[in-house]
Amino acid sequence: MQRLFGLVLLAGGIALGAAPAAAHPHVWITAKSEVMYAPDGSMTGVRHAWTFDDMFSTYALQGIETKTKGVYTREDLRPLAQTNVESLKEFNFFTFARADGKKTKFVEPVDYFLEHKDGALTLHFVLPLNAPVTPKQLALEVFDPSYFIDFKFEDKDPIKLVGAPAACQMQFQRPNDETANTQRLSEQNFMNGDNSNYGAMFANKIMVNCP
Repeated sequence: MQRLFGLVLLAGGIALGAAPAAAHPHVWITAKSEVMYAPDGSMTGVRHAWTFDDMFSTYALQGIETKTKGVYTREDLRPLAQTNVESLKEFNFFTFARADGKKTKFVEPVDYFLEHKDGALTLHFVLPLNAPVTPKQLALEVFDPSYFIDFKFEDKDPIKLVGAPAACQMQFQRPNDETANTQRLSEQNFMNGDNSNYGAMFANKIMVNCP
């Protein structure tokens, strides 16, 4: 099991210092997320659902025994799900938050499981904050700094606020394709410079403003 998502993430980490490999993604994830709030109006965490591309899903399922061929239950996939979430910590869960401009940290995922549907694996997990926050402005970004993994959010209802105060308003910004293409043309600069946060230009940005 350890060879699966953990090794892919490890390869992404290695790519941070191996210029050309980090210039384009090797794994594609389609995401949906929920920003979670407590009854007192504080933001407590993020619930993610990440669907992996068909190629990676097929690779990840190799060697997993099931009672019915081609049918994978949550129990069958439990060890793989655990490997996935344990691997995420080293990469800050690919989720970065600021509350009123100050960095906010997440703790280990909870309520995690893998789902297999239509040939693809989806990793579900809740990412709690180390302490609830009540900022006027919350900024979230989802991306892989090495750009080894590409995150694309669903076209329909990509982000939801769950339990947020009624006055809070959300804005969601996808990576700017024109900017991204321009940046790709500057790959030589990327190879010659500091590429440790190359993927930031492909970040999905969520902004929540509360009065």
